[in-house]
Amino acid sequence: MIKILRVNMTERIATYEEVPEKYVHRGGRWLTSSIVCDEVPATCHPLGPNNKVVIAPGIVTGTAAPTSARISVGGKSPLTGTIKESNAGASFSQRLARLGIKAIIVEGQPIQTGEFWRLYINRDGARLEPASLTTGKGLYEAFPGLYQEYGGVEKVDILGIGVAGENLMATAGVCFNDIEGRPSRYAARGGMGAVLGSKGLKFIIVDDTDAPGVEIADQALFDQGRKKLADALTSHDITKPKGALNTYGTAVLVNIINEAGALPTRNFREGRFEGATKIAGEAIFEGNRKRTGKELYNHACSPGCIIRCSNTWHRPDGSEHTSCVEYETDWAFGANCGIDDLDIIAELNQLCNDYGLDTIEVGGAIAVAMEGGLAAFGDGKRAIELVHEIGRGTPVGRILGSGAVVTGKAFGVSRVPAVKGQNMPAYEPRAIKGIGMTYAISTMGADHTSGYTIAPEILGVSGKVDQFDVDKVKLVRNFQHATAFIDSSGHCLFIAFAILDIASGFDGMVEECNGVLGTDWNGDDVGRIGKEIIDMERSFNRTAGFTKADDRLPEFMTREPLPPHNTVWDIPDEKLDKVLG
Repeated sequence: MIKILRVNMTERIATYEEVPEKYVHRGGRWLTSSIVCDEVPATCHPLGPNNKVVIAPGIVTGTAAPTSARISVGGKSPLTGTIKESNAGASFSQRLARLGIKAIIVEGQPIQTGEFWRLYINRDGARLEPASLTTGKGLYEAFPGLYQEYGGVEKVDILGIGVAGENLMATAGVCFNDIEGRPSRYAARGGMGAVLGSKGLKFIIVDDTDAPGVEIADQALFDQGRKKLADALTSHDITKPKGALNTYGTAVLVNIINEAGALPTRNFREGRFEGATKIAGEAIFEGNRKRTGKELYNHACSPGCIIRCSNTWHRPDGSEHTSCVEYETDWAFGANCGIDDLDIIAELNQLCNDYGLDTIEVGGAIAVAMEGGLAAFGDGKRAIELVHEIGRGTPVGRILGSGAVVTGKAFGVSRVPAVKGQNMPAYEPRAIKGIGMTYAISTMGADHTSGYTIAPEILGVSGKVDQFDVDKVKLVRNFQHATAFIDSSGHCLFIAFAILDIASGFDGMVEECNGVLGTDWNGDDVGRIGKEIIDMERSFNRTAGFTKADDRLPEFMTREPLPPHNTVWDIPDEKLDKVLG
């Protein structure tokens, strides 16, 4: 029987509830946003007692569906003030789903501030235990001790927050372990780690021993859909074994986006980085080969992932340095800060993993700080020092740990590439108009995962679209809706490459969901459900005080031409307002 686990941090009790009828078919983002909209006052302080954190596996998570271990973490964001859903791929979500837990709702706050607890969940129930011995420790120190205490990587999975979350920093993410137990998989954006910190919840440990598993209403239909999707993923050039992602990881995009003149460089001053080839996915692959003597294809972030895009970077002596250097991290600490040294980028990534930080927002804050004179662009040593400042919670560290917008205000920097308080990811909107529209109208601040129009605009998936074309209202709208559904299904967003090009793969995704739930959805329902999710989130934001005036890109982008194309942001406001109506 599926259930909701409600954790009251004021009373320190964890209780199970029946799933309301309206939530029975919902999972992932659909469920987290629904519960947040139903239970969280939109005008509440994100770090106050009335906010909640909702953690939910996707619809098919915990089954044999390929690449389906995503988990959503929702609440009101302390970074943006909007509704937030951030997600990660981790085996934690699969264990939770197999225990029949549809969502965890964390509410209330400890009466005494500074208290931290951990939640242990198994087949017999859930209990809160003191987490004082791990408070203040880095996650690379804390996770191994928890594994030793609870039975090992094979037995349990862990959700945790680092010292950044304890210190209530708006750049704090929610960390999950990967297959080998590294604290490296993050639902990073929007500061949800700080919200958990405000609740006093440091860790959740899940043990699914003898779990009943996920009930499947129509096994034959599910198996049919699973095969269709798996066949699509293993045949598409981007997602297949030894394809682009498996070989070079997401950082394969560095050279591609740089060539397109859209790789934001030195705090979005330029669209090309002269050091791009030194930090690209190809450089990671070749560097690992030289340092280890092996051709290292990438690994899965979680069981059942057949795309396997997670990489590992090694030191000159062949020992492991960090995992994983994703495209966004590679860019945030690389081109955006003018740094072309993979060892520096790897160390910055490792520190963010340890402290519990969003690499995009921290990289953005450091680039803004460089703009403000705290360091020179390209100074990797100083960038490392600044991340340590965040970890130590010094005054400068707390400014940087509050994100790029706060950093800009503190140091008098007007050029801050953010929307609704969230730093832009690794695609220049002046050079790729559709992703710029996505940044502007996203319910969660500048967020490429809200609608990855890069697929057609740059990669030619589902047909090449001119990156400079301004008439993309329908394209951006459709990507928003489809993405909201994928985020609810439990699948990784990267299945989009295959399902956009291979119709049977799209059909397979829908059939998987129908097989699990016993529904009869079709392709039109994907758009319908996605629209419902977006409309719900927009309603929350309107109540929180957001208007169409917040669906805009920074002023400097409308007047500063971006080299090498020398284009400005020129999408009329009226066109932006038409995307979601």
